Amino acid sequence: MAKLDVNIGSLRLKNPVMTASGTFGYGLEFADFMPLNELGGIIVKGTTLHPREGNDYPRMAETAQGMLNCVGLQNKGVDYFCKSIYPQIADIDTAMIVNVSGSSIEDYSECAARINELEKIPAIELNISCPNVRQGGMAFGVTAEGAASVVRAVRKSYKKTLIVKLSPNVTDISEIARAVEAEGADSVSLINTLMGMSIDIERRCSRLSIGTGGLSGPAVKPVAVRMVWQVAKAVSIPVIGLGGISSAADAIEFFMVGASAIEIGTANFLDPAISLKIRDGIDEWLDIHGCKDIHEIIGCVR
Repeated sequence: MAKLDVNIGSLRLKNPVMTASGTFGYGLEFADFMPLNELGGIIVKGTTLHPREGNDYPRMAETAQGMLNCVGLQNKGVDYFCKSIYPQIADIDTAMIVNVSGSSIEDYSECAARINELEKIPAIELNISCPNVRQGGMAFGVTAEGAASVVRAVRKSYKKTLIVKLSPNVTDISEIARAVEAEGADSVSLINTLMGMSIDIERRCSRLSIGTGGLSGPAVKPVAVRMVWQVAKAVSIPVIGLGGISSAADAIEFFMVGASAIEIGTANFLDPAISLKIRDGIDEWLDIHGCKDIHEIIGCVR
């Protein structure tokens, strides 16, 4: 076997394969399909300061080579997570990472502060694609200033590994990445979903209750690979790649353009054991090509 462990800031992952937020629940739901401790990390579903009901149905729609969703961060809030979920996942022997979302800077900061107190949660992933309710609904992550403001506040209240998940719905993602790095992000993950829409031509309306939604799945992979390549050249912190990964070959593309780790998202819905299959496929590819360490291919495409 090749050496697969990687570091994301001060966080060591036993291998570079993680599951993406919103596609793997709290991990517990997949325990019947795989030994969870063999994953590099699990990023649990989006958690907010207060409970959220999410958007009305329908909120998922299949597309060619992917899916649209507008679930709307449905969750029971950080206090429920700390009290009811954390005790169930604290002893899973892998990096358990919480995805943190919010509608205001104060929400982000307070939610992160509460998770900071949980001993066995070594990192959070900030979802800055959320709408800023005080700025007319524009997502925090679409401007360098907005992204930096969230990271600056969270960095004051959160002392462990801070990963910032970047939105692809911007003109220059490298600028956003540099802005969050300057404010203390330990890593960036990208890409979040691309904004999309699908129309039911018989009913003459959107297939989603709020009109638009986030596009994920294989269709977004070329965009994700390009953006990871751009960002890896622009920052000195580790980059985590995601977007349409459904095979070991897909994952290796991300490593070659500079990702230190990857996340599996939509593919989990098709095959609940896909993440470990991809990990094994990466190891097999490295062996076939005479690579003894995953770092031999990270960033080899400049």
